[in-house]
Amino acid sequence: RRFLTSKERFHAYLRARGQPGGEGEEEEEIEEEVEDKVEEEVASCQSEPPAKRAKSEDLSQDGETREDAGAEEKAPAGRKRARGQNKSRPCMKPNHYEQSRLCPSVTQGCAEKCYFGPRCRFLHDVGKYMAAKPADLGSTCVLFETFGKCVYGVTCRFARAHLGDGYQNVVNTDLAKQWEGKSLVRNNLSKDLQHQLRKRKFSFKKADEYLRGLAKPHGDGGKGGKATGPSAEEQEVSDCTTPKEDLGDGPECPVLAERGEDPKPDSSQSPGPAAGEEASSIKRVGPMTDEDVIKLRSCEKKKLEIQGKLYLAPLTTCGNLPFRRICKRFGADVTCGEMAVCTNLLQGQSSEWALLKRHHTEDIFGVQLEGAFPDTMTKCAELLNQTIEVDFVDINVGCPIDLIYKKGGGCALMTRSNKFEQIVRGMNSVLDVPLTVKIRTGVQEKINVAHKIIPKIREWGASMVTLHGRSREQRYTRGADWDYIAECAKIASPMPLFGNGDILSYEDANRAMQMGVSGIMIARQVPVGALIKPWLFTEIKEQRHWDISSSERFDILKDFTNYGLEHWGSDTQGVEKTRKFLLEWLSFLCRYIPVGLLEHLPQKINERPPYYMGRDYLETLMASQNVDDWIKISELLLGPVPTNFTFLPKHKANSYR
Repeated sequence: RRFLTSKERFHAYLRARGQPGGEGEEEEEIEEEVEDKVEEEVASCQSEPPAKRAKSEDLSQDGETREDAGAEEKAPAGRKRARGQNKSRPCMKPNHYEQSRLCPSVTQGCAEKCYFGPRCRFLHDVGKYMAAKPADLGSTCVLFETFGKCVYGVTCRFARAHLGDGYQNVVNTDLAKQWEGKSLVRNNLSKDLQHQLRKRKFSFKKADEYLRGLAKPHGDGGKGGKATGPSAEEQEVSDCTTPKEDLGDGPECPVLAERGEDPKPDSSQSPGPAAGEEASSIKRVGPMTDEDVIKLRSCEKKKLEIQGKLYLAPLTTCGNLPFRRICKRFGADVTCGEMAVCTNLLQGQSSEWALLKRHHTEDIFGVQLEGAFPDTMTKCAELLNQTIEVDFVDINVGCPIDLIYKKGGGCALMTRSNKFEQIVRGMNSVLDVPLTVKIRTGVQEKINVAHKIIPKIREWGASMVTLHGRSREQRYTRGADWDYIAECAKIASPMPLFGNGDILSYEDANRAMQMGVSGIMIARQVPVGALIKPWLFTEIKEQRHWDISSSERFDILKDFTNYGLEHWGSDTQGVEKTRKFLLEWLSFLCRYIPVGLLEHLPQKINERPPYYMGRDYLETLMASQNVDDWIKISELLLGPVPTNFTFLPKHKANSYR
């Protein structure tokens, strides 16, 4: 009770400590007032705010009718529940990060070979640029300290750490040699590939072949378009198991074994004479696969062995590469990139391809695709199969947002079984890595359909299903239905099924594993699991509650900032991009309640605390839900914000207001 306070005292305390010399009389008055009125404060704080109380009353009514929902929509704007995204938030991306930018050729030390020639509009005078450049943010550059060289040179906002006489970029030769030739981040979009995609010159041989099969009319006289299973001839070549059999139990193919044929290729067989003569004249450089000629059988595909592992779900906006590095350090076994839209990938958009980047520490990594039609999804799967390194590809059939749903993607695919089947079969036919699917319980709140869809998904060729225990209408509110997840896990067997929803402590994880699922996915339910406490993976593995201090949490933010500067750059643009994603994460981190302050353990994922004082100023500051306080934390790490800086989080997170 001694930590409870009111909204006014909470913010007054932060204002007092935030001002120079403000830790004196005002703070003492606040403490005396808290001591005098603690009983009154406890009573007032333990009662829920009006908005929360109204919401809980609504949730307690089981039979909420559509008329009630309609009446809620017609409620005054001040009382209407906020949900979804802040779509009308101001544009926070400035037109230019600096008034006068230095030419990239100068930064890279080849000013005489300017890419733009006489048309270049950037500065080439380093002295003039340095005169107008904002002050450095610190004396230590993370890129120089880590890699021995900062590629941003004079444009780095920490440039004094590696600038010598005449603004020359200093290089630590010994340290730089250690990283020479090593690829830290993979799955980059090359200029050549981007050009092929924009000019539509990339070859989709396998996808086109599959799509031509969909377009052929079938025996019933229809126009085609319905996905069909493989023919008997194709079954002999491509299938190694029936849908209900466990994949990869043995190397032999039952179909060929019944016919007395050897499923393994016969090395004694040789091509025809002409082919043999031609081959003998070619200099051999090593073994060569026949994947371009003979389709891989199901048993030959790479297996996804992640049963019992902790899976960090793809998190839109916040599940970026620096955040995944944080979670990986705390014990996440499997990571997945943010949801990428297949049409944007096929167009070669750099911003969308950035979502596919993989850090070298991510040993089991997948990408998640979103799309509504078999042509784009199948082509995108073939594109990624040829160009990037992943361990699995996931289809997002759980996205509830209107923008995706109204176009037929996300949860809408659960109601479009024909298109859903075509997408899964098509992607599975062009991929050499396992294909997984993430779904929800259904679209409507009280009508579960996942148990009907899961056997079909297994039959279509998916290697794993992840089930989020909420419907689309529920979004991220109310509790996840783990009893239903357990029922679906039995139906899915022997295909692995991962459960997802309401995991915020090791007790929650233990209860989930007892439901019979193959593993658990730590995701972004509101409030959020991995985003509220990324050290949740450590708690689950060590089976303990971690009363992490404010200084330890601040060190995590420091690491995220350093990872962000490595990933997005240490120039002005990179610093501000790092700040943006840091603030988005802080909008979730503020919901964490320190273990030492809890009345009872563990913290429930949908419980909202009253206003409380932390055990020190930093802990109190991190508990603030005020945007200005998030910005203050970012300034402790990345220096002062630019003039006229504004921030509004992407997600309203209305259930935690």
